[in-house]
Amino acid sequence: MQDVQEPAAWGGVEPEAAQRLLTAGVEAFAERGYHATTTRDIAGRAGMSPAALYIHFKTKEELLFRISRVGHERARAVIAAAAESEGTAGERLAYAVRAFARWHAEHHTTARVVQYELAALGEEHYAEIVALRREIDRLVRGIIEDGVRDGEFAVADVPGTALAVLSLCVDVARWFSAAGSRPPEEVGSLYADLVGRMVAAPDARDARRHGPQK
Repeated sequence: MQDVQEPAAWGGVEPEAAQRLLTAGVEAFAERGYHATTTRDIAGRAGMSPAALYIHFKTKEELLFRISRVGHERARAVIAAAAESEGTAGERLAYAVRAFARWHAEHHTTARVVQYELAALGEEHYAEIVALRREIDRLVRGIIEDGVRDGEFAVADVPGTALAVLSLCVDVARWFSAAGSRPPEEVGSLYADLVGRMVAAPDARDARRHGPQK
């Protein structure tokens, strides 16, 4: 199963040595935690000398920030594609949840670092990541608001519901295992169905329960 091993996972990060360090950083942070990981650990996993890390990243914290920024930008792109797609709010929310949950399964190692090592970031880097997270939240809230306005969703607390939807998907990274019985696409479909049932207006719930009328 693909995770951080494919170079394409790091977008426009260059050169290849920097990509190797990002991959090694993800593996080390996921296994040992940020604070217990040394630059020597990371460089060793990348097959490089400890000094080589500082050619590409000023500090261990900067390396973590690059991992987090790339991960959050990828996650935002997934949600934005759903929010900007055609279809009803229900269809767009299902698309968003399916893709977001699947991303956290397919890239579970990276996602664990991205989501659970935020506190280790410096103040400026933390603020930049928070801005990306707020944008992701805004996009999901927008889809839910569209559904409420159109009568498709019955949601009393849109911000709280958006937070619940995102939290559900993010948590996939915590428990998902490539050796498990559920493939990423199945997780995505299951979560999309669960969220759809959670937000649906009563009439929509009845339609889901009984299927299309003949």
